[in-house]
Formats: sequence, structure tokens, C-alpha cells
Amino acid sequence: MHSPTIVLAAHDLSLQHASARPLIQGLSLSVTQGEVLTVLGPSGVGKSSLLRVLAGLDTPTKGAIYAGDRELSGPHPQVAMIFQDPCLLPWLTLEQNVAFGLDFKKQNMPSAALRQERVDQAIEEVGLNHARRLYPHQLSGGMAQRTSLARAIARQPKVLLLDEPFGALDEVTREQMQDLLLQHCKTHQSAALLITHDIDEALRVSDHIVLLAGAPAHAYGEWDLRYMLTRDEADANVAALRLEIVQSLKRSLHERFVTTERPKTIADLIPSHAELADVH
Repeated sequence: MHSPTIVLAAHDLSLQHASARPLIQGLSLSVTQGEVLTVLGPSGVGKSSLLRVLAGLDTPTKGAIYAGDRELSGPHPQVAMIFQDPCLLPWLTLEQNVAFGLDFKKQNMPSAALRQERVDQAIEEVGLNHARRLYPHQLSGGMAQRTSLARAIARQPKVLLLDEPFGALDEVTREQMQDLLLQHCKTHQSAALLITHDIDEALRVSDHIVLLAGAPAHAYGEWDLRYMLTRDEADANVAALRLEIVQSLKRSLHERFVTTERPKTIADLIPSHAELADVH
């Protein structure tokens, strides 16, 4: 039996902005063809920063990122990113928004007929054929996110990077979007790396979960969900796994709090004579 093909991998990744403390340190992860990998973590831990690095939008301080066997040094046409905000251009129709960028040189699609075929397929896949002539201001929040998803999948990427794109949607619409993502990955064998702070979302869609935590952030915990028979939250195994993840998250937050440098007393806030002398 062949091992799953790794389509995106990060090796010993570290990220530090200017003189700030390291944000991420020594992180390695990979996502395989058809897999949904979810990165969980508390707010401010560096999840979105990690995604920007994986997308080639930011450069890591240390480490390397590979799309297949190619090391990334910038954005790659086989890696598509979906942001928290749909980022639709208001002067373009839904169809034109889905098509936007397909004629860019890096997309390597010189044929207008091929571009239109990709757009039509993507709009059909997200169920928005009836709305293709509408403008963004005429779309509901769910429709706007479907458009954003269609724009990404029209490129037929090997990897989808998703930065909490379903967080602002109502529960029913959020589940519909999750189902669309799962169906797309199953049908096209695309991989997806989803950023979220929602444990229930992670349990519903993931093949693997990585908990990003600590200061600097690292892989604090990992769970393999591929062999779970159900994702029903009422199931005892699902509930037990949820509790385990919650406890790991709480433990990581406690460790981060007690290990982060901070003044212990009022005296620590008062500059020394030497420091005052430096001022003068």
C-alpha cells in the first residue's frame, strides 16, 4: 500500500518579527493529498501568521516550506488561500470575482475557454449558478464565502489554506460550508489546512488536529481522527476527545502565563539609577 502523497510540508519552522520575541519556533507539519489538517490554538498564538508563511506571503526566520518536492520562496499557483473576509471586489459580479486572477501569468492558463470552464465548474460546485450575475452587496454572508471558496477552487490547487473563513457565519450556514469543503477535498483529492479556534469545528471536519500553543508557539498536541467511526458530538469517544483537547488547551494557556516574563513587584517597574543615568 502506497503512503499518502505529501503536498505541503513545513520543516523546523520559526518566525520572529524584527526585535520582538519569537512567535513560532521549531514547528514541523505536513498535509497529504485529500487530507483536512486543522490547526487549533488560542487567539494571538500565531495561527494566521503561520498560514501566511505557508502561503508564501511571509518569509520564515528559519526552516523551509515545500509544495510537493519544490521549496517555496513565495506564493505558488498550487496553494490557494481563503481569508476570514471573503475579499470580493465590489465592482465585479460573482462570476467575475471567481474568475479574477485566472489570467495572471503564474496561473498558466492561457486559454480563455479553459478559464471559463474552470469558473463554471467552481460556481456549480458551490451551488451559486443562480447568482452568478449578482454583485457582492447583493450576496448574503454565506453566499459571499461560497464565492470566496469558488474563487480558490477554480484554480484547482493541490492545497487550500483557510484562515477561519466560517467563523462569522450562523451555525447552519457554517455546517454547509464545512460540508462543501469536505466534499471538495474528497472529490478532487485536494488537501486543506484549516485555521480555527473552534474545537467543535475541528472535530467535525478534521483528519488530523494540531494544537498550536506556547510562547513561542509550537505543536503542543496532535490527534489523528481518521479512524473515528462518527463525528457525532453525542458519541462518547468524540466527547472524550473534545475534553482531552480542552484540557490540553487550558494546560498550555496556564504554562504560557506562568512562564512569560512579567514584573513581579512594583519595584520591578522602577528604573535603576544606572538606567536613569543613561537617559541623561
